[in-house]
Amino acid sequence: MQSLTKRATFYRILPNFSIRRSFLSSSDTYAKVIEMYAQDRALYRGRAVHAQLIINGLARLTYFATKLMSFYTECGQLPNARKLFDRIPKTNIRRWIVLTGACARRGFYEEALSTFSEMQKEGLRPNQFVLPSILKACGHLSDRRTGENIHTVILKNSFESDAYINSALIYMYSKCGLVDKARRAFDWIVDKDLVVMNAMVAGYAQHGFVQEALDLVQKTQQAGVKPNVVTWNTLIAGFSQVGDKSMVSEVFRMITANGVEPDVVSWTSVISGLVQNFHSHEAFDVFKEMLDQGFRPSSVTISSLLPACANVANLRSGKEIHGYAMVIGVEKDVYVRSALVDMYAKCGYIFEAKVLFDMMLERNTVTWNSLIFGYANHGHCNEAIELFNQMEESETKLDHLTFTAVLNACSHAGMVELGKSLFQKMQEKYRIEPRLEHYACMVDLLSRAGKLTEAHDLIKAMPIEPDKFVWGALLGACRNHGNIELAEVAAEHLFELEPESPGSSLLMSNLYSEAGRWGNAARMKKMMKQRKFSKFPGCSWIESKANTA
Repeated sequence: MQSLTKRATFYRILPNFSIRRSFLSSSDTYAKVIEMYAQDRALYRGRAVHAQLIINGLARLTYFATKLMSFYTECGQLPNARKLFDRIPKTNIRRWIVLTGACARRGFYEEALSTFSEMQKEGLRPNQFVLPSILKACGHLSDRRTGENIHTVILKNSFESDAYINSALIYMYSKCGLVDKARRAFDWIVDKDLVVMNAMVAGYAQHGFVQEALDLVQKTQQAGVKPNVVTWNTLIAGFSQVGDKSMVSEVFRMITANGVEPDVVSWTSVISGLVQNFHSHEAFDVFKEMLDQGFRPSSVTISSLLPACANVANLRSGKEIHGYAMVIGVEKDVYVRSALVDMYAKCGYIFEAKVLFDMMLERNTVTWNSLIFGYANHGHCNEAIELFNQMEESETKLDHLTFTAVLNACSHAGMVELGKSLFQKMQEKYRIEPRLEHYACMVDLLSRAGKLTEAHDLIKAMPIEPDKFVWGALLGACRNHGNIELAEVAAEHLFELEPESPGSSLLMSNLYSEAGRWGNAARMKKMMKQRKFSKFPGCSWIESKANTA
């Protein structure tokens, strides 16, 4: 509360330069204001302070330059941060610490590694303040090789006793999927503390080994390391994500038994887990219980709950949550707005989604992806592609979901050449390795256009094993274009992937019938009868009063 009061005072006192000049009389005051604007990502206010520092001749001082570097990076203005960085003497280690740390915090992981590489070329020795940021970047990029090289540097420089380096090391190996190596790094630590325990618990929970995480907590508890609310919240999130509701309740009981009070993060973790497992109605029940217990939802709570409305096409509840977000003052949060755009788009209210999108001063990757998907899924393919082009121009980071969305739009619109071009650009310009969903989109794109042989050649050239969606796209198009030979190839693979599913068998039966191959159709129906296949009945969402069924 005290920090909020100070923040309000700063904003009240610093509305314009005429008042500011008398107030900003000390270096400490300037530094505090810059740090506050960095936390709030108040770009325009921060630029005004930067201008005042230039006028006063203070901007060239390393102390302020590093503060401003951190501020611009937090605001996503990496080129401006880099300009300041380049003006500071190369031998000043602080500039390297600040830029790598800020890049890792803000999600510029490749830039963090690039800066670290420059630092090494300058012959500067990395210290315990730089390495945790680099390990974090390696984890997010799944850069195992660089991470292991950093581990060697840690051992050579005898940094293995530093708690923050150890926790970053565990984090890196966990994010790279090397949970066993993370555990070995944990076991090497002689004096285990809460920081490294929480890092290992998070690593286990992230990969679904939640029981192992709980066992570790109980074991280290016996050794005198007392878990805190962060530990318990990680366990709650882990059990929620694997759908173990009984263990979620048990961990809640254990929290209280250990003298720790659940907080808003605890409740948010439960809601998020239920939504991810499509238990949308139960997520709403937990949200109501959270309110009854007197907890005030955060922006993360609201953005975690909104997808539940999209999952069951419950626009009424979505609008209620939207209104509630406005009442509690989190509606303008970028993650809440992004979730609202996604919810309205998935419920078919594209106009409302676009209005919210246009109102946003700050947009992230999720915001753009949500609206591109919304356009593509509702047949507005040209708008989806135009929005993708705007996203590229905005310099927002494109990810694998961005290309899934725009390739989906190309497929529905029959834009084969554009789809091919984007698929190539994704790999060559953005260094994004194609995933199964990208191949499924490309197979669907080619197949819809009648290029079945080309689609089949693409599948055969895939460096990863095709899944049911890839073969399903080919099979569906084979029926539309009457290609029985390729359909049989696709159906055979689908039988192997889904031996209990009647979909491919039914499709082949219909295809044989349409081609007049009655003997094949009869054999297929006989096989379905022997395996006791049955069609799944169709279903629709119906909203009646306050319920969706």
